[in-house]
Amino acid sequence: MAENRVSAVLSQDDRDAVLAAIEIIHAKLPFLIGLTPDQRRAMLKLGDKSAAFVNRAAEVAGQHTDLLPPAFDLTEWQKDAALLQALNSIEVALNPLSEAIDDTLMVVGSEAYASALAAYQYLKAGNQGGQLDGLLDDLGQRFAKRTAHKAQTK
Repeated sequence: MAENRVSAVLSQDDRDAVLAAIEIIHAKLPFLIGLTPDQRRAMLKLGDKSAAFVNRAAEVAGQHTDLLPPAFDLTEWQKDAALLQALNSIEVALNPLSEAIDDTLMVVGSEAYASALAAYQYLKAGNQGGQLDGLLDDLGQRFAKRTAHKAQTK
């Protein structure tokens, strides 16, 4: 069998504690929103250089408020700039965790699938008396060709 890179158990208590911690994060960030792909495409994008520009522009504008029109909401812009920095620090802290979860899911999924394939082959090979025919047929549906499936449903 293939190398087993992840051998762990996540207890129900630990799983519940992690999910509760995530709920706390959601509760502390009630202003988070979701965007559609179209909304994402239509928005101005903020990179490292643009973030530095935002910070410097906020600093300069704060020192020269007399040059801004009355309709310009400096207070709201300053809140956005501060929130940008705060959320960025949270994202920087969460990204390695998110990537590690994604990578671990990939490895564990691959290991589980490889074991399932091996078990399926062992069961097929050991089914000399035909006692597992129905169960093996169910498992074998994973490998049925789509064209055969479409022909059966017509």
